[in-house]
Amino acid sequence: MVIGVFVKIFFLLTPFFVLSVYVTLTRGEEHMTRRKLAVRTTVAVLVIVMILYLFGEAIFRYLGITLDAFRIGSGIVLLLSGIEVVRGTGIPAGRQSNDDGDIAVVPLAIPYTVGPGTVGTLLLMGAGAPSTEVKITEILGIIFAVGALGLLLFYSDTLEKVLKRKGLNILSKLTGLYLAALASQIIFEGIKNIMQGGS
Repeated sequence: MVIGVFVKIFFLLTPFFVLSVYVTLTRGEEHMTRRKLAVRTTVAVLVIVMILYLFGEAIFRYLGITLDAFRIGSGIVLLLSGIEVVRGTGIPAGRQSNDDGDIAVVPLAIPYTVGPGTVGTLLLMGAGAPSTEVKITEILGIIFAVGALGLLLFYSDTLEKVLKRKGLNILSKLTGLYLAALASQIIFEGIKNIMQGGS
């Protein structure tokens, strides 16, 4: 179960696409500066995804949105995200930063790592977890997935030398295909439940 959640969340975070973006945005930076940025980005992503997961049920109750309606909506957004990654769009040409010059939270954590499709899926997972045991299992899977992403960013120098730019692009497109397939499954599940009179 933990492994299944790990794989799902890991690919939801589009790790190889994020790695491509990270390499582009940090090109020319010193080795230690890149590693410190990788740590800050990982912490930012972990905080964001845990908030989304843990408070998903409360958000649904407050907004009065059914799970299946949100499945369809978030599935469509995730599908569009997957198509965008496959097409290779959305990768910036150079460094972008927020007002204080730190790119760890914006744009690396949001929106490149935790995009709209990831937000929707995490909200669904948190709201749909049937028991505390399942929640703990999913939380562990999420932590491991974010940790694996952090390792990719931390060792980006080595990975860039091994994979080259073309290798990163190929892995990004494979990630996009996985996202498109996952999105289709979420959409079909929502439609099926609505047709059967589900929530």
